[in-house]
Amino acid sequence: MAKYRAIPQGFMTVGEAARKTGVTVRTLQYYDKEGLLSPSAESEGGRRLYTDKDLVILHQIISLKSLGFSLDDIKQRLVSLETPADVANALTEQADDIRRKIEQLKASLSAIEQLKAEVLQMQTVNFKTYADIIVNLQMKNDSYYLIKRFDDDTLDHIRSQFDKESGLDFMERFNRLSDEIVQLQKENVSPESEKCQQVVKEYWSLIMEFTKGDMRLLTKLIEYGNIDTATNAWEERQKIVNDYLEPALQIYFSRLGENPFEGVE
Repeated sequence: MAKYRAIPQGFMTVGEAARKTGVTVRTLQYYDKEGLLSPSAESEGGRRLYTDKDLVILHQIISLKSLGFSLDDIKQRLVSLETPADVANALTEQADDIRRKIEQLKASLSAIEQLKAEVLQMQTVNFKTYADIIVNLQMKNDSYYLIKRFDDDTLDHIRSQFDKESGLDFMERFNRLSDEIVQLQKENVSPESEKCQQVVKEYWSLIMEFTKGDMRLLTKLIEYGNIDTATNAWEERQKIVNDYLEPALQIYFSRLGENPFEGVE
């Protein structure tokens, strides 16, 4: 670090640098201590001296910090600013980060608006249910609307059985099978066919995995999933699945020689 008796032209004190950038002197001192931004020079009296180039680097730090990056992350992302190409690359990275942040904020806004709509449709205040809806919105689970119809016992079952990762995996398999069933319906594949019965077998196994064989929970799921009039794309798909599955499941249980609903109220 160069040392000067007086403050030469093109240099500024830490106070001047702080005023120009809108940060505090303490912040600049902290960045220096953490190795993020050290002043370019120092006076003989020990005053830290900054240059315009230092302010450009500081702008990088402030921008990245506003995007949620930790100071350790920022250290790794700061680039050399020796050439116009270096500066352009740094600005390109910042622009890309800002675009990603905008997309994240758009997703958050959409989730808030959807949650607001769901809250207004519910008859009572239930923060436990709100939290479940939020988790499902974050998971981009299109069937989140069902949660508001679940009773507390069903919700407790779901919370105890699934975390975010396993819940995503389950919904991925459920949606994949639902799509296969919709395709079978479009192709007019007979419910008696082996192709259909294999899908039905997988679907029933998935239901058993979810309920853990609790038939009382199964009857609740049937009630929750009963859709008279579809109001969105997910409901439209599920209505097709339900209509196609009803005769196919009857055939499946008949071939098994058992009725899992027998004796269940």
